[in-house]
Amino acid sequence: MSTETKAGLDALLTPEESVLVLIDHQPFQFANLNSHEPTMIVNNVVGLGKAAKVFDVPTILTTVLEERGGLLLQGLQDVFPEQKPINRTLINTWEDERVVDAVKATGRKKLIIAGLWTEICVAMPAIQAAGEGFDVFVVTDASGGVSPEAHDIAVRRMAQAGVVPITWVAVMSEWQRDWAREKTIAGATEIMLQHTGATGVAFAWETQLLAGGRGGDGA
Repeated sequence: MSTETKAGLDALLTPEESVLVLIDHQPFQFANLNSHEPTMIVNNVVGLGKAAKVFDVPTILTTVLEERGGLLLQGLQDVFPEQKPINRTLINTWEDERVVDAVKATGRKKLIIAGLWTEICVAMPAIQAAGEGFDVFVVTDASGGVSPEAHDIAVRRMAQAGVVPITWVAVMSEWQRDWAREKTIAGATEIMLQHTGATGVAFAWETQLLAGGRGGDGA
């Protein structure tokens, strides 16, 4: 990330500047995911994918050796039923010209990455893309590694290279930015209800109370 965009309003994400790349959320990678509880990563990456769709953020899906490592997580594929993931042999996604060309075709420079595993298939493209002029953000809670240490060291290494660590709800919140932006409120709210755990439950409860009013039997 350039010095000019490390701080200030321009350092925040907007839907218009963002492009999302989701890397290798496949059965083989989940089988050795030990930095996080796997169902949490499933929940978070599907929520992130849904958010990208609500905010019209171009999203590129990619897998590695899917004939052996398995097809993309079904819940994520269901968010993008029209899109076939780019199936690679290269470990470093950013060395696959098809992926790089797809990102560059969007004309966007704020590159958001999430994937498995953090220390390999996320760190390699994030560090390379950051060195090629992209402002790179890694969604740490929609990514995971083979151990807590592997994930943590990878995040530190990427941060030293100028990559910004961020969580998926923070990404969606920066895209929304203002609750007066009514076009995306319904979609963002639905994602919160489905994927933000206790926050979603509390929001549903608050909505129920507001719908019931302050008077009557419930007062």
